[in-house]
Amino acid sequence: MAKLFVSLSFLLLIHGCLAFQRPFTFQQQNQCQIQQINALVPVERVQSEGGFTEFFNSEEQQFQCAGVEVIRHQIRPRGLLLPSYANSPILFFVEQGSGFQGVMLPGCPETFEVSTEQFEGRKVGSSFTDRHQKIEHFQQGDVVAIPTGAAHWLYNDGQSDLVIIALLDTTNNDNQLDSNHRRFFLAGSSQGEQIQQTQQSSWQRPTQQGQSQQTGADNIFKAFPVEIIASVFNVDQETAQLLKSENDQRGHIVLVEGGMQVIQPPFHPEEKYYDGLNGLEETICSLKLRMNINDPSKADFYNPQAGQSTNLNSFKFPVLKELQLSVERGVLNRFAIVSPYWIPNAHNILYVTNGDMRIQIVNDQGMEVFNDQVYQQQLVVIPQGFAVVKQAGEQGCMWISFRTNDNSVINTLAGKNSVMRALPLDVIAYSYQLSREDAQKLKYNRRESVMFEHGQTSYQRVPPFVGGDQKA
Repeated sequence: MAKLFVSLSFLLLIHGCLAFQRPFTFQQQNQCQIQQINALVPVERVQSEGGFTEFFNSEEQQFQCAGVEVIRHQIRPRGLLLPSYANSPILFFVEQGSGFQGVMLPGCPETFEVSTEQFEGRKVGSSFTDRHQKIEHFQQGDVVAIPTGAAHWLYNDGQSDLVIIALLDTTNNDNQLDSNHRRFFLAGSSQGEQIQQTQQSSWQRPTQQGQSQQTGADNIFKAFPVEIIASVFNVDQETAQLLKSENDQRGHIVLVEGGMQVIQPPFHPEEKYYDGLNGLEETICSLKLRMNINDPSKADFYNPQAGQSTNLNSFKFPVLKELQLSVERGVLNRFAIVSPYWIPNAHNILYVTNGDMRIQIVNDQGMEVFNDQVYQQQLVVIPQGFAVVKQAGEQGCMWISFRTNDNSVINTLAGKNSVMRALPLDVIAYSYQLSREDAQKLKYNRRESVMFEHGQTSYQRVPPFVGGDQKA
């Protein structure tokens, strides 16, 4: 009996561990036999009344390998991205601007409320004009998490355009459909949207059966009979007809005349990192969905001459455990270098937000699969285990990296705490046919850990990398 109990306990433990592993299919695995990686830009733009959404080509091999899709929203002041939900978790970075959002979590109470007295300045007993779930303000540098299937909306309350880069994890365990991102709108219509190709590409929007983009999507009420809608909401048929949005020409991002009026507490931009779970205060309804990653004082790696790197994982930002994703914010000074490294447990989706840098990526066969300059608003996918080195351009570089593991780690090849530091001198000497003296220099000459100041002042005179074809 005791043996049976131990066996069952062991099986439950294994099952629990496997439950948090990222699923993959052989088809996805074969997509990672990559011989060439390209810097990507959006291939399609969908223009609405209040802004536009840009789509990266989800059919690119590097996206297929990582099992993710990426979109970019640009929302005008007073622009509202209409409520929707998706079949995959969403993690987005606020590249520019500010705003607020609502995420409707099932079963959570409507804790934000306003009375008629407060709303109109007169006393009318205990009646309320509005109740809704909590609203969170966000600003530039914030990372925002949206769990799978949670209905959500965004509003730009600033004076400039709101720019958001969003990762959609289509191979997450929560997605029980297929590997395509599917967005279900609760309002709006695709009528009036203008679709533009932003670059020459053979990519075409998938068909409805395998649709992985929001383009051409109408809201889910459109197919329900007016009588059913009127009955379930207890409203007249005229109101029910409006929910179908059949004559709405504004698209999925609309302008709010006079600005949005919602209940929200004062905004506190400084958000402390989470100190750990105690089992009481952190429930699904109180889970923090926003964390700022721009603050230099929170950097995990910092070198004033070279740059800084800040990581958000599920220890600092617990909702990432649910999403099985993590984020890195990187800043490199002029010509500075990131030590060559690989990520052993995640794919890395890197998007440049400012400046430019040269990136070289090497696969398991020792072949260079990418060696080029990556500029602002370009994206590169670095598959799991592929070695990479990065060097900033003349203006420096800033980037955001989405990683497909909630506790991704890096293994560096040079510098303090690197693989080379961990090897015995004789192993280094015999591996590379070096004298012990040269092996010791190779092992200890770099005292920094991750980011190195470049030893030369001229970017043109000293090529950023040696070996491989240099692209113009």
